[in-house]
Amino acid sequence: MSEYKNSAEEKNKVEGGKLYLVATPIGNLSDISERALKVLSEVDFIAAEDTRNSLRLLTHFGISKPMVSYHEHNRKERGMEIADRLISGESCALITDAGTPAISDPGEDMVALCAQRGIPVTSVPGACAAVTALTLSGLCTSRFVFEGFLPVQKKERRERLDELVYERRTFILHEAPHKLKATLADLEKALGGKRKISLCRELTKLNEDIFRTTLSGAVEYYDTHEPRGEYVLVIEGGNRERSYDGEKNMSAEEYIAYFIGEGMSKNDAIKATAKKLGIPRNDVYRLTIKE
Repeated sequence: MSEYKNSAEEKNKVEGGKLYLVATPIGNLSDISERALKVLSEVDFIAAEDTRNSLRLLTHFGISKPMVSYHEHNRKERGMEIADRLISGESCALITDAGTPAISDPGEDMVALCAQRGIPVTSVPGACAAVTALTLSGLCTSRFVFEGFLPVQKKERRERLDELVYERRTFILHEAPHKLKATLADLEKALGGKRKISLCRELTKLNEDIFRTTLSGAVEYYDTHEPRGEYVLVIEGGNRERSYDGEKNMSAEEYIAYFIGEGMSKNDAIKATAKKLGIPRNDVYRLTIKE
């Protein structure tokens, strides 16, 4: 037992010149790990997405360390500063507001910069909202893809949704409460109303809520209920009984039937078929009005 303890202590030793990606709780403070607390207590400084928010977390655990802000709007300049301090021999813990750094946040750029400059990086794993939601969704977990937030710009958003039409794996999105209704409407239009979805909010908190329904059911529910809290959306992939991507001889009529079977309207099925086959939408439409 003592041999194991000594080995663990040596493994967890904080080293100068290294960046530590430290996962923090996504809601329940009890989810922080012993190793995370050790690293946060021993590094030379902490880089935080929001220093005010992180200060409350550190104060709760009795940790006092110099902090610098590192977020979307200062990541280039501040990233270079952090890298220079690491090269000089200091150690740094990078934390986000909640969950695992470098997942859908600027920590990704910090890790890339460290890789370019030969700076060692290690991870102190812990809570991750996307994976937590996936495990609670009741949907397939053997193959999945994380999409983060959908693009805001209409053209980019439309292109991303068009790609998701053909996604057969379970996919995961993040969404803010004030944008949820619009996102659900866009998903229903693109994917059809029959797709299963799990809407997860307040994960690990007292009011944790997992709402399992279909896209149509979600749109209908939030017509009369105001979204509250940050959401993780876990959405069923395309039909697994028929691998339309692998059916090279499928006709336009068969594609249309497939997409309608997925819950799309006829017009949306025509658009999806035209994109899939790379032919004009009017040509596909004419096929549907043949006698």
